[in-house]
Amino acid sequence: MEPVFADFSTTPAQLSNAVVGYHRCGVAPSHLAVGSDGYIKLDFNFTTEGREEAAGAVLTVTTLGASVPMDVLLNGKTVAEGVTFAEADGHDAPLGTDLSVDRILSLPGELLTPGDNLLEIRSPAGEEGLLRVAAITLDPAEDSGRARRALAARASTRSVFAFDTEQRPVDSTVWQPPSRLLFHLDRGDRAVPAQLSWRGTDGAETAIALRADMSGFHGHHRAADGALGEFRGVLTDRWAYPEGTTDGPLHRFSTEEGRDGDWRPSGELRILLDDGRGAPVERVTWTDRRGNAASVTLAAAVPKADGPATPGELRDITDTVTSVEASDEFEAGGEIARNLLRTSRSKWLVHDNTAELDFTLRRPAAVASYRLTTANDSPDRDPRDWHLQGSHDGGTWTTLDTRTREGFTHRFETRDFVFANTTSYRRYRLRITGNAGGDEIQLSQVQLLAGAGKAPSATASDFIGYYGAAGEPPTGYRGTTVPGPESGATGEQEEGPRERLLAADLTDTAQDLNSAARLLGKLADYLRTS
Repeated sequence: MEPVFADFSTTPAQLSNAVVGYHRCGVAPSHLAVGSDGYIKLDFNFTTEGREEAAGAVLTVTTLGASVPMDVLLNGKTVAEGVTFAEADGHDAPLGTDLSVDRILSLPGELLTPGDNLLEIRSPAGEEGLLRVAAITLDPAEDSGRARRALAARASTRSVFAFDTEQRPVDSTVWQPPSRLLFHLDRGDRAVPAQLSWRGTDGAETAIALRADMSGFHGHHRAADGALGEFRGVLTDRWAYPEGTTDGPLHRFSTEEGRDGDWRPSGELRILLDDGRGAPVERVTWTDRRGNAASVTLAAAVPKADGPATPGELRDITDTVTSVEASDEFEAGGEIARNLLRTSRSKWLVHDNTAELDFTLRRPAAVASYRLTTANDSPDRDPRDWHLQGSHDGGTWTTLDTRTREGFTHRFETRDFVFANTTSYRRYRLRITGNAGGDEIQLSQVQLLAGAGKAPSATASDFIGYYGAAGEPPTGYRGTTVPGPESGATGEQEEGPRERLLAADLTDTAQDLNSAARLLGKLADYLRTS
């Protein structure tokens, strides 16, 4: 029998040997949320593998968060009513929600029929909470882990992970949300990490242990200033490489392992790790679910020794700005901070003689120059005194350039300001402390320029480290950069009488012509009644 599973923890849902319909459900990124009197129906094909009658089956329903009762029906017959289980890790769950628990039930063989069967997961009428279903698997009783293994194999191809995270200082009881965590580690073996730790170029260090189903993690963090705290997160997205890697610094290496006094090719290693704190990663250590362990230190590129970059060596990186936030802006007049990133003659205006502009980059860069363009009118609104600052985390700022008594001679004039900097920051702040005499400040455009080859950049560097296969002695491990592309729901309930259908790619769902024909028939029946 083909493995039967429905994985709702990814979008679109991953299905095998199944067609899924649902009613009074909300589709969230990590689950289906079943409301009161709602249901999920799973139509699957069951074979007895040569036996006259089925020996039974094992049903596993993976749910998230609070335990909400569920009813289970097979081919119209009730198997269980009001099934509840203890909440997963009920105390102090990450972000207050979304730790998973498996509800395992035995399905009697006499209720199964060779061929088509219909499984129903229902939320009882009058139930106030949402039954959040992350996955459903069904196995023959004699091979109860088969669908789980197939689901894990399918999931292993989705090796790019994104988590919403929280951090709590050691002397606090309040969890605070920092930026999201995005990572991808792959030696070509599709092994899923179990523990992961890393160190940034600013000295900050983090270590986490991941749940077996990758739905969350818990760990600890030491900031660059030495402050300690807990660190935890909940999975929000998971993709198959290279999807999801465009928002982070992707490193690709051709690797070798040191064995018997010689270096031997060991395939490609891909590393993407972005914790949102801005500093590039210089060391990564991990252990995977198979017991393999590795640690690598990235050798940052050596900056040139000829001083600051000249304007001819700079490149405009303004198109990598993902957000710009101002201390204030004239929203009613459309004169907002976002206009500063446009080439049209729009502007940003603030009704004050001091202001701050914060720019966040897609990936850290060593800005060594910037350009300011005046607006269309009122020269007394031009900035005169300011500081340009850089930050890894948005909390601690380093002043990179200070200007006083600067002046502009005409409207829409662009001036370049060059300074010495070889440190990559993800966030930059223009802090304007004075203007040319008016009560307001305005600019038409701000551009950021980075010096090519100036900043330490792990993306273009080699690494050295170790690798230890499970049960074997560790070996030396090294790599050189390879050319290639670099990238630096609440489950709200849907109303309405009509059942909805989930159908995955038939090439994944059905493994043979008979199964494909059966599923196509189910889809055709659904379309005729829709």
